[in-house]
Amino acid sequence: MSHPAPTVVRMTLEAVILALRESWGPDTCAPEDVADWTPDNPARGQCATTALVIHDFFGGSLVTGEVFTAGERTDFHWWNRLPDGEQVDITLDQFGPDEHVVGSIDVVRPTGPTRLDRQYTLLSSRVSARLAQSA
Repeated sequence: MSHPAPTVVRMTLEAVILALRESWGPDTCAPEDVADWTPDNPARGQCATTALVIHDFFGGSLVTGEVFTAGERTDFHWWNRLPDGEQVDITLDQFGPDEHVVGSIDVVRPTGPTRLDRQYTLLSSRVSARLAQSA
C-alpha cells in the first residue's frame, strides 16, 4: 500500500512579512522602546524579534547596525540577509528623520537565553497562528 508523499508548505516571504506586521504589538516590542511604540509606528522596537522570526523561516544571516541620533549611538538595529544575498529589513521605517542606521555586521544567532525571549516567543507564536489560518 502506498502512502501519499507528505505535503511541504513553503511560506513565501510576503506571507511571513504580512503575518509579522499583523502580529506586532507593545507586548512584542523591546522593553526600552515600549514607551515609543504606537499603532502609527508598529515597527518600533520590533527589529530583533522580527529578524529572528524571518531567520526561523528562511535562514541566512542576522545583520546588525548601529543607530545614531544627533551623532551619538543610541541603539542597535537588526535585519536579515537571506541565503541568496537579498537583504530584508521590514522594521527600518520605525526610525525618524533624526535617527540613522550605520554599518552592517553579520552576527551569529544567539543560542542561549536572551533578554527578548518572551517577546520573541510571543511574536513567533502569533505569526505561526496567522500563517496556519491562511494556509
